[in-house]
Order: sequence, then structure tokens, then C-alpha cells
Amino acid sequence: MFSAERPSQNSVNGLVPKWPAPLAVLRQAPGIPAPDDRTLQDGRNSNTKGALEEPQVFDGSGSLKIVVMSPSNTSSCAKDYATTYRGLMRELGALGHEVLFLERDVPWRAANRDLPKAPGGEVALYSSLRQLKQEFSRAIRMADLVILGSYVQEGKSIGEWVTDLAQGVTAFFDSDTAGTIRQLAHHESDYLTKELVSHYQLYFSFTGGPLLEVIRRRYGAQQVLPLYYSVDPEQYYPEVREPRWDLGYLGPYSEDRQPALDELLLEPARNWRKGRFVVVGTHYPSEVRWPVNVCRHPHMALSKQRAFYNAQNFALNITGADSASAGYSSMVGLFQAAACGTPIMSDDWDGVDCFFEPGQEILIAHSFEESLYYLLETTEAERQCLGQRALARVLAKHTVKHRAQELVLAVREVLAPVGSSKFA
Repeated sequence: MFSAERPSQNSVNGLVPKWPAPLAVLRQAPGIPAPDDRTLQDGRNSNTKGALEEPQVFDGSGSLKIVVMSPSNTSSCAKDYATTYRGLMRELGALGHEVLFLERDVPWRAANRDLPKAPGGEVALYSSLRQLKQEFSRAIRMADLVILGSYVQEGKSIGEWVTDLAQGVTAFFDSDTAGTIRQLAHHESDYLTKELVSHYQLYFSFTGGPLLEVIRRRYGAQQVLPLYYSVDPEQYYPEVREPRWDLGYLGPYSEDRQPALDELLLEPARNWRKGRFVVVGTHYPSEVRWPVNVCRHPHMALSKQRAFYNAQNFALNITGADSASAGYSSMVGLFQAAACGTPIMSDDWDGVDCFFEPGQEILIAHSFEESLYYLLETTEAERQCLGQRALARVLAKHTVKHRAQELVLAVREVLAPVGSSKFA
């Protein structure tokens, strides 16, 4: 087994056979100015942001009444849902639209609620399908847009009710398109049926690429559009912090992701004893053998994640098997790390270049040798430049404001042909 301290560039090639040289693209790319102290202290006032492409601004007159139903907004225990919908609500509200979020009152989420007041809209709870129909039928019927998300309890029954009752646009928002297709093929989905897919006027997906055509052709979706994960730059931004870890990973245990975690983080930790590594996530089995220089935390609150990313030299992204096979799958942690200006190392997957340019905005590692090479050989200037390019890309393309505007523009396209006065 190869074992290394931090060597000089000249000595590395002699230590590891077939040592890769994938930093050539980064080193040949034009640089961008390093941020000043104010930028690092508060990315919300970043000089970088001023030079970026501004998102297309929705120019329709009047506001939309929007109802959203998804597993959770009020509890960060469902963090992907919470971060996505909280940001969307705030930005939709800022655009002048009225948002009502309907959430099932589930005991374990009730014990972990951390949203005192919903930004940009109203959150209402219901305890049963019967209560939902009794108290919110009018809101569904009068809404300009009703969105139902993946994994809503009794989602099939709710979807049938919504698509039958609503007078406005109805949409399904799929956070796990590959999983949905697999479940539909075996008639196992609790929240969607093949027939119901065709009843929604819009089908939004966190995943892009070829899967959208599968949803359209195999299941009869009327209109399928990607609505990728995004990041809230008011919550995730660069801060000046002393680096605590050379490489960090945030994510729960997953059988399909564990081999990549072992290859790209644990094996480098075993081979570089002075390196500092961290893994945060739940449900890791006791048989996982953690090197002594890997710090372990079972859980991290959303409020601490910005500090976590800012304390890393590199953040590791690992793609699950479904997402990797589907390709074009954005991951919320990818954007969160980038929004903090933290350089990202990732496994390889189809469509990664739709979100970040490999070699200039993200580093792709295929083996522990490549992972270790990045950790040992990337200079501080190169690391800073890589992080700033990723930050610039996120602020230009992947914020919650972008997604809110994309959503409204898609609804506008559906409403416009029927002569809606909102867009006259």
C-alpha cells in the first residue's frame, strides 16, 4: 500500500505508479481574481456576483396563486425538501406571487420543526386526506398553479383529487425521477401512477437528460422540464475560516455510494496519514473501518452546514447508482459547497458538465490515486481559483431565484395559449 506525507511536486511521481496529471486543464485555464476579504466574509456582497449573468426576470403582470404539497418544509430533517422549498417560497413571494404550502402533520417531523415562519408564503398542516379535502378544496380549485411533490403520503389519491378539481395548472415535481421510473415499471409507487402522469400539465424533474424523454414517451407526460436542485445564497456563501479538513463528505450511508466513498476518501486517508478528513452522515454500519484521521459526525443541522463547507480544502461529491445511471442529476450538496467557494472533487457521471466544467470548475476523480493527487498537488492559488469559478457558475445559473423564475415562466407558457389575463 502506498503511504505518503505531503511531498513536493517533484517527488510525487516517484511515489505512486501511473500517477495521473489531470490538473493540466485547470493550470491552462485563465484565472479569475482572488476575492477580497469582504467577499470571503460575506458572499452575499461578493464582488464576483456583480460581474455575473443576471437571471431572466419574470415580466408577467399580476400575481399567481400557488399551492405546493410536498413531504416537508418546516423540518430540516428532510433537508433536501426543506432547503428547496424554503428558497422557492421566498423567491416566489419576492416576485409577487402568493404561495400556500400544505404539509402532512407527521409526528417525527413535528418534533424536529425548525422554521418559525415560512419565508414568502404560508404553511398549513393537515393530518389526513379527509381533512385536506375538507379544508383546502377551495384553495386547490382557485389556485393558478398546484404542485405535488414526490413521496407525499397518499400521493396517488391526492394527485387524482388535485388534477380533477384544480382549475389552474397542475404540476408534479419529481425529486427522484430514476426511482419513480423504476417504481412505475413495477407498479410500486405510492405517490404516482402511469395514468396520473399524463393528467399533470407539467412534469418538473430534478433530473434532466434522457429520462425526461422516457417520462414523455413511455408514460404520456404532457410537458416535461428539468427544474434542477438549487442553492440559497443567503444561507450558503464564502466565509473566512481556518481549514479544518483536507477533504470532507456530507451524506448518509448508502450501499451504492459506499464503494466510491471508500475509494475517493477512505483510501486516500489510509495512504496519507497527515491528511485530515471528515464524513458526516447517519446509518453507517458498524463494520465500516474508519481510518484514524477520518473525523465522524452522525448528523449536522442545516444551520451548521455553511461553516462545515467553509472549513474544507475540498468537498467530495458522490453520485448514487440511480443518479449516475440516469445522468444529468443535480445534487443539492454540490451547489451548496460551490456557493461557499469550496473546491469540489467528484466521481464521474454523465451530464456533470451541464452544471460545472470539469478541470476548471470541478475536479473529477476516478481512483484513490487521482483523489490523492488533487489533495497533494493542487496549489493554494489553483484551489482558490477552482472554488471561485464554481461559485461564479452557481450564482449565475443555480440559485433558488433562478429556479423560481424558471418555474413561473414554464407556467406562463401553459397559461398563455388560453388567453390568461395575467399575461396580457
